[in-house]
Amino acid sequence: MLLAQNDDFLNLFRDAKREAFHLEVSDTYDTPDESEPFRKYLTSEPDDYEWFQPWLSHVREVTGNGLSVKRARVVTTPHTDYTRFAKHVARFNVEAGEDVRYVPRHLINADELTRDDWWLFDDERVAFTVFKPSGEWSGAAVTTDPVIVDYVRRVKTLVWSKATPLGEYADQ
Repeated sequence: MLLAQNDDFLNLFRDAKREAFHLEVSDTYDTPDESEPFRKYLTSEPDDYEWFQPWLSHVREVTGNGLSVKRARVVTTPHTDYTRFAKHVARFNVEAGEDVRYVPRHLINADELTRDDWWLFDDERVAFTVFKPSGEWSGAAVTTDPVIVDYVRRVKTLVWSKATPLGEYADQ
């Protein structure tokens, strides 16, 4: 596996022809970039969401070039504070062109999921999300190993078949 960071990671989207699919399986992420926005959310303080703009610009760029960007979040109910925060800002992902969906964790067998988050590009390249112990995003471990890709593809199909679009999802 190769570690893709910064532009190398973003280029995985630019090089994909059809689809970038993201699976998120954690209920809480402790990334330093989101610490202040998360705090503001919890205290109902206003946020200009400037911190989110680089990602949203990237999504607009790649979806504008014809790439389908999908995100499925497997979440525990009742939701954690972080899940509520992520759901709150997901409207911006959708506006930028992502198809964001949710699956309540109790609707899926844990043995049928991966333990890690990942991106799957064109059903042929997997990029496992890598975080430092501090919670900071470190990059993505990329592989085209056919056994891993096939497994991840099956997980994607299962999760997506149970996923509810953000606009229709209620805290189930």
